Amino acid sequence: MALPVAFFALFFAYPVAAIVGRGLRADGAWRFGRIGAVLSRPDILDVLWFTTWQALASTALTLLIALPGAYVFARFDFPGKHLLRAVVTVPFVLPTVVVGTAFLALLGRGGLLDELWGVRLDTTVWAILLAHVFFNYAVVVRTVGGLWSQLDPRQEEAARVLGAGRLAAWRRVTLPALAPAVAAAALMVFLFTFTSFGVVQILGGPAYSTLEVEIYRQTAQLLDLPTAAVLTLVQFAAVGGILAVHAWTVRRRETALKLVDPAQTSRPPRGAGQRALLGGVLLSVLLLVLLPLGVLVERSLDTSGGYGFAFYRALQSADANGSTFLVPPLDAIGNSLRYALAATVIALVVGGLAAAALTRRRAGRLVRGFDALLMLPLGVSAVTVGFGFLITLDRPPLDLRTSWILVPLAQALVGVPFVVRTMLPVLRAVDDRLREAAAVLGASPLRAWREVDLPLVRRAVLVASGFAFAVSLGEFGATVFIARPDNPTLPVAVARLLGRSGELNYGQAMALSTILMLVCAVSLLVLERIRTDRSGEF
Repeated sequence: MALPVAFFALFFAYPVAAIVGRGLRADGAWRFGRIGAVLSRPDILDVLWFTTWQALASTALTLLIALPGAYVFARFDFPGKHLLRAVVTVPFVLPTVVVGTAFLALLGRGGLLDELWGVRLDTTVWAILLAHVFFNYAVVVRTVGGLWSQLDPRQEEAARVLGAGRLAAWRRVTLPALAPAVAAAALMVFLFTFTSFGVVQILGGPAYSTLEVEIYRQTAQLLDLPTAAVLTLVQFAAVGGILAVHAWTVRRRETALKLVDPAQTSRPPRGAGQRALLGGVLLSVLLLVLLPLGVLVERSLDTSGGYGFAFYRALQSADANGSTFLVPPLDAIGNSLRYALAATVIALVVGGLAAAALTRRRAGRLVRGFDALLMLPLGVSAVTVGFGFLITLDRPPLDLRTSWILVPLAQALVGVPFVVRTMLPVLRAVDDRLREAAAVLGASPLRAWREVDLPLVRRAVLVASGFAFAVSLGEFGATVFIARPDNPTLPVAVARLLGRSGELNYGQAMALSTILMLVCAVSLLVLERIRTDRSGEF
């Protein structure tokens, strides 16, 4: 535990505490009265209200659209099912900046809807809600569909034999078994939409602001640290409550259920009703998932002189159309890959050691409490972490402001929870007697781990590496503060291009977003090939 604790204390707790301290301390004394003063402001109350109700609306809409998809992927067998299952997961690993860019190309000025029917939905709440459904569709399909595919259908069939109708049998037999999984999926969707940043910033415009966006505005634009500190505490408390409820639902999900091999429950759709349901799900996937991605690619090729690769070629020049980039935007690809690889290594080391500590049966309450600590980066604004890096890691022996390692360290904070959640179930499944047998035969603890644990968790390590890489590649909230102008990452470069007017800047943003999407999609397809049953589900 020593290295993970030191890592989180130095690169997470210290920067966040410094930001909050600067906001709530004045003249050497704590000013807790600022909390009430900030939370009573009408503009802040509007932000809190919008953050909450849009998250609730996004969650309800996602469940409404994705639950039929979860059933189809769980119960139906049709050509291309595994490929389509991987495709619908692509949005989840995409950076939010790319998601916002894709929907901007579909719903914004000059987008597909604007060209066909003269309709624009950017700067409206509908664009935000649809983008959130796009981003979180896979969470419901994976979480609920994964359990649904393993439920024994004979239980529902027995209820129907005893006289229950199809709806009544589903409501009284299947739904209670699925309820914990549905609740867990709903809470995760609510968490992701409650802390939404890139999507709201790009699609919402100045009219809409979530807590995360407001923290960024108060910190980066207004330099109002007291307000930012209060909002950080509010977000931290709210997300902490969400994670606590999520942990409770996960424990309920672990109650005994009669599970079967998913291959036994999947069959081709029969009858007009099932075929219509399959067609409706495929249509929703086409419109909500494939269409935005396709429009993003199309806009990256649509130049004033016709379709071509002019925008991609322009990425090689730093001063194309008066760009403020100190280096060609194309260099952001290499920067992002290097940063993501370094962040993946850090996340694997820290997360792997943490997971190993949490699997020890003799672990005390302190070690078990460390499990909750690992999830805290998901509950604190990435903007706060990034700005905290700048004001804390600025003096020897940790003057890292000009060091390239600063970006991977921030990205690794987000990757560690994914590593732990992927490796922990597999490590817990390793029989302790195997380690004890190796020790009896004279193996040292290190050799026992190398000969016993590593072969059993190798695939989980690969899956964890893939998730950490994809998440690090798309991290934006913290990186936007600490990435140097001469070494931008892909998400930062996209945001800079979208912030400038002109067809060339817009086209370059679409081109960079397409490249980032393809890199994430390739990473996910590789994961689909190496994933295991224990580590492959969300």
